[in-house]
Amino acid sequence: MHLWIGLITALFVLILSVTGAMLIYAKDIQTIINPQYWTVAEQSSRLPISTLLENVEATSGQTVTVVSTEPEYRDRAWQLRLDNGEYVSVDPYTGEILLTYAFEEHLYGFTMSVHRWLLYRDTDNRTSLRNWVSVVALLFIFEVLFGFYLWVKPKKRLKRLKINTRAKTKILLYQLHTVLGVFLFLPLLLIAFSGIAFNWKAPTAAVVSALSPGQIEARPPVAEFTPGQQLAINRAIENGLRALPQATLFRIYMPASPGEALKLRVQMPGETHAYSWIWMNPFTAQVLQTFDASAASAATQVWNFKYKFHIGGFAGPIVEALWLIMALSPCFFVISGIYFWQHRRKSKPVPKFRAPKNAIDNHSL
Repeated sequence: MHLWIGLITALFVLILSVTGAMLIYAKDIQTIINPQYWTVAEQSSRLPISTLLENVEATSGQTVTVVSTEPEYRDRAWQLRLDNGEYVSVDPYTGEILLTYAFEEHLYGFTMSVHRWLLYRDTDNRTSLRNWVSVVALLFIFEVLFGFYLWVKPKKRLKRLKINTRAKTKILLYQLHTVLGVFLFLPLLLIAFSGIAFNWKAPTAAVVSALSPGQIEARPPVAEFTPGQQLAINRAIENGLRALPQATLFRIYMPASPGEALKLRVQMPGETHAYSWIWMNPFTAQVLQTFDASAASAATQVWNFKYKFHIGGFAGPIVEALWLIMALSPCFFVISGIYFWQHRRKSKPVPKFRAPKNAIDNHSL
């Protein structure tokens, strides 16, 4: 099973491994390569959101649906999604559009698309290979479980956790394969599981709820409201941020219809990522509902931690570097595993001894 799962999924595991490693630094790399598209000159204050939206919509001729801020950097451009599916990189201080692009056209989006759905979209623009990526990740979990079993089952397992650097190539690779596999078994299993959780949410959430205290909390319902005549975007955002004064604005979701709320996705001090929400009436600026995910159950905290854990973005550059090594480690396991398969010796059958016809029986002498 360990051999055949490895052979069947080898190519896809290599793709997921390399793209997953690239995603850790993809945004930084594209910023270094093309700073004119992703960085801006820092100024004292940014434009009001409504003014920023008016500038972008007037220039692009499209309606803005999502505004992604850069709360950790004051010299980074903001990314706005338009209703035609395109994105624009915008200077939040001047409203200037620095770049109009499709998501897959640049390094981060291209790498993300390959990593999540192998860059394939069907005729209905659906990412149908997303499920196959999850299947590969699930098979990879079984792969590391079988590999761990192959180490733990025989006796003297601890004595086999050694590496002889002077050994022959095949023996050295086998020792590295075994030792690294044992030490990386649990983190690789959890990284693969957290990746599956982005696609197959219901079964993975059930596992988290079963193993963590409490239950994963759903977002609260939002009260209905009557649409008005004129939007009050700036005032609505200000009121929303006052409702959770410690929150940092991460993303703004514009109403898709007159009766839909304006939504703010924010990060509270106790969160590793932005999972708290604020809903406002975009016409009256009234706060309709809030959800502070930092005060949610332990199961909710574990569930919300999956993104930062998956990318290694929760404890600084040292952990990111460690995650880079772990993300690339499946490449070594695949290559070394194929090497063992190609160089394995087929056991020869032991020939049966046949005495000569005229052989003399020792007992008869």
